[in-house]
Amino acid sequence: MNNHIQNLIRIGIFYDGYYFYKVSNYYKYEHKRKSRISISGLHDFIRNEIASIMDIDDLRHCQIIDAHYFRGRSSARDMGEKVQSERIFEDILMRENIVTHYLPLRYGENNIWQEKGIDVWLALEAYELAIYKRFDILVLVAGDGDYVPLVRKLNTLGTRVMLICWDYSYYNENGALAETKTSRQLLDEVFYPVLMHERINRPVSTEAINGLFVKEKRETDGENTDNTLPVTSDSQTDPDLISIICSIKNGFGFIKDEKINNVFFYYDSVTNRDFDELEVGMKVRYLCEEDTERSKRDGAPRYRAYKVTVID
Repeated sequence: MNNHIQNLIRIGIFYDGYYFYKVSNYYKYEHKRKSRISISGLHDFIRNEIASIMDIDDLRHCQIIDAHYFRGRSSARDMGEKVQSERIFEDILMRENIVTHYLPLRYGENNIWQEKGIDVWLALEAYELAIYKRFDILVLVAGDGDYVPLVRKLNTLGTRVMLICWDYSYYNENGALAETKTSRQLLDEVFYPVLMHERINRPVSTEAINGLFVKEKRETDGENTDNTLPVTSDSQTDPDLISIICSIKNGFGFIKDEKINNVFFYYDSVTNRDFDELEVGMKVRYLCEEDTERSKRDGAPRYRAYKVTVID
């Protein structure tokens, strides 16, 4: 396509934040890449992908004019020391001109914190902004079938939808194999489905794929400047057990406890450090509970630690 006849392609990006957080953790702790997804790298990938689809030679004709990130979040009181980590990630989002939208987490079944209403809020904002800002392509970073009605509404506006999604398997905090798969109905409804796991797992990686991952951490005046996600926590009270880390594996570890033959903990259980910063011998405070699923499977009591806090 000749440059003189190209028109500006207006792109809007909408993140299901919790979905993106889980994907990024998967690539950090489970996948051979061992690195989080870079937000700036993902935006570059999206622009290049759209330019390729639209047969556009000059990338300047593909512009992200709006981007929004939706996520449930604990209160500052409940987050404790992780407030700073969240603030750092918000700074990263601001640098990429992403507007943040947060709703408070709510107690769900079994007193577990859950997101409520995020998908509805995202859908309403995306539809309204598609009308107001006239996106040529709306990019949805999500995998939930709940977004199918949104896509159908956008189709009536003539707004084409690109879906950025991942399918992957991982071991959850109970040690059981779990799977995340994109809704088939959602894939069928969108105009441009992009199965990121297939692109990333190809034998030969392109520059665009390599650019999706954070290459290093950099420190500038004490501020973390890479495009990583914060470690999140729903910690509400100080742990009442104290011991040391005796083993660190790929995304999980064990805390020394002679009474119950050490205690398993998962990377999401750490409240005040990135899991990769942990070292054997570090002193930690934590709470402990029986892992009923593993106990049933193994035929003997098994325990796990949660709200694990490194003691400096």
